[in-house]
Amino acid sequence: MSYHNPYTPPRKSATFDDYTLAEIRRAAATGIYDIRGAGTKRKVPHFDDLLFLGASISRYPLEGYREKCDTTVVLGSRFAKKPITLKTPITIAGMSFGALSGNAKEALGRGATIAGTSTTTGDGGMTDEERGHSQTLVYQYLPSRYGMNPRDLRRADAIEVVVGQGAKPGGGGMLLGQKISDRVANMRNLPKGIDQRSACRHPDWTGPDDLEIKIMELREITDWEKPIYVKVGGARPYYDTALAVKAGADVVVLDGMQGGTAATQDVFIENVGMPTLACIRPAVQALQDLGMHRKVQLIISGGIRSGADVAKALALGADAVAIGTAALVAIGDNDPRWEEEYQKLGTTAGAYDDWHEGKDPAGITTQDPELAKRLDPVAAGRRLANYLKVMTLEAQTIARACGKNHLHNLEPEDLVALTIEASAMAQVPLAGTNWIPGKGGF
Repeated sequence: MSYHNPYTPPRKSATFDDYTLAEIRRAAATGIYDIRGAGTKRKVPHFDDLLFLGASISRYPLEGYREKCDTTVVLGSRFAKKPITLKTPITIAGMSFGALSGNAKEALGRGATIAGTSTTTGDGGMTDEERGHSQTLVYQYLPSRYGMNPRDLRRADAIEVVVGQGAKPGGGGMLLGQKISDRVANMRNLPKGIDQRSACRHPDWTGPDDLEIKIMELREITDWEKPIYVKVGGARPYYDTALAVKAGADVVVLDGMQGGTAATQDVFIENVGMPTLACIRPAVQALQDLGMHRKVQLIISGGIRSGADVAKALALGADAVAIGTAALVAIGDNDPRWEEEYQKLGTTAGAYDDWHEGKDPAGITTQDPELAKRLDPVAAGRRLANYLKVMTLEAQTIARACGKNHLHNLEPEDLVALTIEASAMAQVPLAGTNWIPGKGGF
């Protein structure tokens, strides 16, 4: 005879939680895997697990806003005739026209220009609106080659060769047919309304030696004027960074698994790649071993949300950061003002990630002309500029508290970790000790 203890509530499995059970039932009912956008939703060690050690007696702080703390960054100074100078080390990551509406792309360009930083085209080519409203525009050169042409390469201020993405290193993206409008189809040379998948590897090279040849071709096409970036997903950051440098990159962009995507398999987003925090130090070590740290610039992306995140990434050795999801939120994505419509889609503001379906009530991740009209690119651009300004001021505030007159003067010595995992990944001491896992101390 079984006995149920009335004082103990039913206990659910931590392994088979409600979400896992629902996914099993969905897979059993449909026979297809789940596709979604955004980045990983699992909790992984991140910048929140680090703290700064401000100045006291043993360190001398800068006084408030009276003493200068520089935020400028120069990108592409290794080989390019025209390196890029930005007012803030916070750039806008690549997000395509197709994944995003034209108004959203325009808003990103407007906001970045006001803030004195760069934006990036993403897969799918360069629109005239984006070029027209972006003072500094980075052109992404992807395996798909969608929209690629020599004219746009020359119109860009820098070129980013995309090898991988943090949300799906080793995998390609997706753009479902409902988002392939006449204009998107024309830019990508695709049939309207038909699902497409971006390739996971470049069609004309297979390794770092071929990449070196490709970078040389791009330099010749652009008369050696444009900085050449190489973007990799966080998987083997030491070797990928070293090989990108060997191939001739001016800048390495390293994207951790908290970085977003327009659409790919959920199993990919949650189970492939490494946390952003785990990627930075190996990449910096590769640059240092080659004598190229600060000579080849390192841009970190994937889950950057605040000026504190920016300061921590720079303290660990990055030269700049890139934001994607945060920039979309700043211009209006997942805004509670559209909660009623999010509810109709079976979700809620803050959780909406079905960007591939093209039904975004905010008018950002859609090609529906009526929905896209909801986003005012001028007002949205101002919001993004405000957000970038606040992030920059926050990073400056922390740098001053650590006695630094430039954000690049922040260093690992300014940081401690709250957990053993973060200490090991960031290679900074566990708070209250001088112990770094694997490196001794006490």
